[in-house]
Amino acid sequence: MEFFRYTKTFNFMGRSKLAMMFSIVLVLSSLTLLMIKGLNYGVDFAGGTVVQVQYNKTAPIDAMREKLKSNKLFKGASITEFGSPDEVVIRMKTTTGSVTVDIGDLTRETLKGTGKYKVRRVDIVGPTVGAELKEKGLMSLFLAILGILVYVAFRFEWRFAVASIIALVHDISIALGAITLVGLDVNLDVLAALLTILGYSLNDTIIVFDRIREGITTSKRTDLTEIINESVTRTLARTTLTSLTTFFVVFTLFMFGGEIIHAFAFTLLVGVVVGTYSSIFVASPILLWFGFDVKGYHMKLAAKAKREAEKQRMRDQYESGVM
Repeated sequence: MEFFRYTKTFNFMGRSKLAMMFSIVLVLSSLTLLMIKGLNYGVDFAGGTVVQVQYNKTAPIDAMREKLKSNKLFKGASITEFGSPDEVVIRMKTTTGSVTVDIGDLTRETLKGTGKYKVRRVDIVGPTVGAELKEKGLMSLFLAILGILVYVAFRFEWRFAVASIIALVHDISIALGAITLVGLDVNLDVLAALLTILGYSLNDTIIVFDRIREGITTSKRTDLTEIINESVTRTLARTTLTSLTTFFVVFTLFMFGGEIIHAFAFTLLVGVVVGTYSSIFVASPILLWFGFDVKGYHMKLAAKAKREAEKQRMRDQYESGVM
């Protein structure tokens, strides 16, 4: 069922230079933010302790800070609201260092006199484990990109592979810049969102590339710009519907999913928008700028078909006993 029908071919490549300038500005801004401000690693990667406390009324954050100052363990701890005014999270970059000390009981003892509350969650990650998780997280991103490079190069051609990797690096860079800008904690859920962005963006790019390859193979045109414009236009309905439905689902999670998945949903929101944009205005123009030769590709396909026909002819002769 088609909700959108195109009656003309849109000149996407005519706006590619402006789009690429916009992308370069976004990527450079993101990299500048990363260098100046840096990522705010959460407990999963930096190590430390997180204690979630829920009060029966609005949490007295000022009184809690005064109480926590009396214990050296809570020195430098940050207290922030967690989804609602009655619930807070205490974050510390230190751990007790002893398995005999219950941080939950210690928190209850320290916060006595601040009101009626309960400790809902205690997460402790040692610095060694955090560093290991961070190293493995970076390795997973690198291996994912490397695997994508090999897959696209095998399925299409090396120019397609390089164009898709540049688009993916573009998407991840802007997502990391957005995370840095709003100051989100980078934990395992953000890493999962970044890996999801890789898959989503690659899926969009592969669909566009499939249509471009089909256009190159079947069209009598030799102008790659016209082929790309027509191919992207033909995938526009599918791209629009897929991106909008995904965006609405993720936006619902972001608005109503609670603080626990806030960072995950925010990262995905940025990734869906940027991934859709890059499959059209980043990956396709790069393929064009690499100087893909349509005539040469047709000659290569013709030579391959000729070799296959020759092999089939020799096979038929062998099976019929004629050599």
